[in-house]
Amino acid sequence: MEPYDIAALILRLVLGGIMLVHGIKHARGRTKTSNWFGSIGFKSPDLQWFASTATEIGVGVLLIAGLITTLAAAGVIGVMTVAFVSVHRAAGFWVTARPDEGWEYILSLSAIAAALAIAGPGEVSLDAALGLAPLLDGWIGGGAVVFGVLAAGAQLAMFFRPESSEQSA
Repeated sequence: MEPYDIAALILRLVLGGIMLVHGIKHARGRTKTSNWFGSIGFKSPDLQWFASTATEIGVGVLLIAGLITTLAAAGVIGVMTVAFVSVHRAAGFWVTARPDEGWEYILSLSAIAAALAIAGPGEVSLDAALGLAPLLDGWIGGGAVVFGVLAAGAQLAMFFRPESSEQSA
């Protein structure tokens, strides 16, 4: 095992763990999270709750296992892009900004996801055990990063209407 394999394992476990527990938090607070999505301007807030919860739990499990790591990384990037545009962008860079946190944390998670998508999951992964790792990294991983951003753009275009939340407030 090479040092990269250990580093990739650490990055996958940390990023996957963060996404998993965040998704579980959303699952436990369905009403609160749905109401929050509605308050920041999302149409169909219950659907947004389900999509974000399922994505965060799903990508968390996949990253921890190292299974379809590139697709899981694209999911993280999609979730973080939506979070950036809908909440954190206006607060500036610093996570300590108030009333909302800035985007430094989101950038960190996105960079880890992009690095894993492009470089691959490492040898300690189901992708490596199944022979998938060399098929999904490199340019395919880079394409997954772009796909995550495009998927987030589609979600925002279909569901994010911040002016509707300002009018109802």
